[in-house]
Amino acid sequence: MSAKNRKEKKDQAETFSKKVERFTKTEIECLIKRFNALLAKQVSPSGAAHGLDRETFRGIMQTTFGINKPLMLDGVFRNFDEDRDGIVSVEEWIRGLSVLLRGTLDEKIKYCYEVYDLDGDKFITKEEIFNMLDGCFIKRPNEKDPKERVRDLVETSMKMMDHDCDGKLSYKDFQKSVRKEKLLLEAFGKCLPDPMSIEKFERLVFQEQQGQ
Repeated sequence: MSAKNRKEKKDQAETFSKKVERFTKTEIECLIKRFNALLAKQVSPSGAAHGLDRETFRGIMQTTFGINKPLMLDGVFRNFDEDRDGIVSVEEWIRGLSVLLRGTLDEKIKYCYEVYDLDGDKFITKEEIFNMLDGCFIKRPNEKDPKERVRDLVETSMKMMDHDCDGKLSYKDFQKSVRKEKLLLEAFGKCLPDPMSIEKFERLVFQEQQGQ
């Protein structure tokens, strides 16, 4: 890397460090380096010059953080892609990872809610919950339709979390439910990395890259 490129990277890290509290400037430099390495490997030319496209991003979330369900992957991409331009820029990458890796409970509640709000209308409906939970049950012997168990789970979830009883989950409903029972944070599907995945990613990106 040339002296000019090193300076540009440091200046960029300095700028981002003023916007993102969860990482040190050195860690942000490592995240920028990782982002550029992923960008260089990107197959699709659609966002190659500016950011990670949907396919590349989904692959990262699957292989690195174990988020596999298509609806969850779409929701995570939508959450990272703040300007809705179809790619994840380096700043969006850093801001999104700050929540995934080191976010507060309130930040993670907001993140999960936005992932689960499939159509972005600020409510989670029974239909959205059904779509997210569909396929989570394996058909039992002599069972006609495992979807009935999904429907039962949808009704149970709604009764438990719909505090204002309007037949859909507002952000306040979801927030109140998770604060009361943290296990409900990922009630409708895995969209956050587990501690082991976080530790592995941080070791790879922060410790090993700083040692290079």
